[in-house]
Amino acid sequence: MKALRLILAAFVCTTPLLAAAQWVYLDKDGRKVFSDKAPPPEVTHILRQPGVKPGSSVAVESAAAAPVAAVPASARAAGVDKNLEARKKQAEADAAGKKKADEEKVAQLRSDNCSRARGSKADFESGARVLRTNDKGEREVLDDKQREAEMRRIDAVIASDCK
Repeated sequence: MKALRLILAAFVCTTPLLAAAQWVYLDKDGRKVFSDKAPPPEVTHILRQPGVKPGSSVAVESAAAAPVAAVPASARAAGVDKNLEARKKQAEADAAGKKKADEEKVAQLRSDNCSRARGSKADFESGARVLRTNDKGEREVLDDKQREAEMRRIDAVIASDCK
């Protein structure tokens, strides 16, 4: 009876030691390894890690967020991860497409500004009176000095947007 209690007490005392081995992974030969240290970089399959319960949503999220961890370090070093390469190429293509669309939009705006400026210049060069509405909402005729200043501004727009 006393021996049975001693064996039971020894078993109860050694059980926490088994829980201390928190990392469980498969080594290169496919054997399960229990360790209190993180696995080496060449390990491809981690079954359990500290702080994450098996089957929890955290384990699923961490596995989904870091798919590179399932690829051996030698393959990552050699650039063999095809999914990563494909995502990089897709991101570069998307960035190039967006840049091209932005450039086309700017070119269209410049073209519109150029045509408006040329039309305004033709109006000013025709010699007809030019009316403008002031801040108070009153119509006023531009004098020669204001006309000359407006012509310089139009010429600057034409020089910058009509290339």
